[in-house]
Amino acid sequence: MTGERLRLLAVHAHPDDEASKGAASAARYVSEGVDVLVVTCTGGERGDVLNPSYPPVTGGIEQMHEIRRAEMAASARAIGVQHRWLGFVDSGLPEGDPLPSLPDGCFALVPIEAASAPLVAVMRDFRPHVVTTYDPTGGYPHPDHVMTHRVSVEAFAAAGDPTRYPDAGEPWAPLKLYYNHGFSMARIRAVHEAMLARGLESPFGEWVESRAAREMPEREVTTHVECADWFDARDDALRAHATQIDPNGFFFAVPRELEREVWPHEEYELAESRIPTTLPEDDLFAGLREAVR
Repeated sequence: MTGERLRLLAVHAHPDDEASKGAASAARYVSEGVDVLVVTCTGGERGDVLNPSYPPVTGGIEQMHEIRRAEMAASARAIGVQHRWLGFVDSGLPEGDPLPSLPDGCFALVPIEAASAPLVAVMRDFRPHVVTTYDPTGGYPHPDHVMTHRVSVEAFAAAGDPTRYPDAGEPWAPLKLYYNHGFSMARIRAVHEAMLARGLESPFGEWVESRAAREMPEREVTTHVECADWFDARDDALRAHATQIDPNGFFFAVPRELEREVWPHEEYELAESRIPTTLPEDDLFAGLREAVR
């Protein structure tokens, strides 16, 4: 592998997930000459308009599909990454008691091998050294996030096996698999306490002290990637998703100078490594840079 450029593949469920989970890390790696590809599994067609200043979308999921494609393109430009769609249809977030059935043909109902095959093809074409995705809970219980975990783990395991998915291209085995930790309670508490110490109103408020927050299990963080210098790129990517992100809302309620001081990194959990590495890490490519270069 001597002389190869490093390559990072980030697998996400919907357009906007790439902006809220790992965007600053991705922008940092792009600036260092790493090839970074974001794969989005669904078009986000069933997402609601969450920005109160955005006009109503009246054309149903077809119009939302087109809007979110344009938003995703703008976000990719802001971060500096390459982008591909897997082409599956958003499952929506079921609500109610009992929960309604998922819509026919949606991503979460696709058989696992059919859902994983296009991602295996992307892995074999792009040939990433590192893959990032969601933990088994999806980060939160959206069916598309859970399905994204499942197909990412399946593709990571199968992409290097010539007997699996034989029509998906020449085998390639990525070396490391990570789970994103976009909204860890450790980060939330640290920022919350720093804001209160400065006499500022925390956007996390009662949530930090709630029973739900106290009982939320914390997954292990193995890797902190310093990326404060790329928070502006992350914020531009967030604002690109105008249907989803309120520019005066939650994501921008923490002063950036405070965030850079208190929590200047993004967190990951090393799920699998096919090369030796030492924990904790400060780099997604720890243990493989010398082998590749």
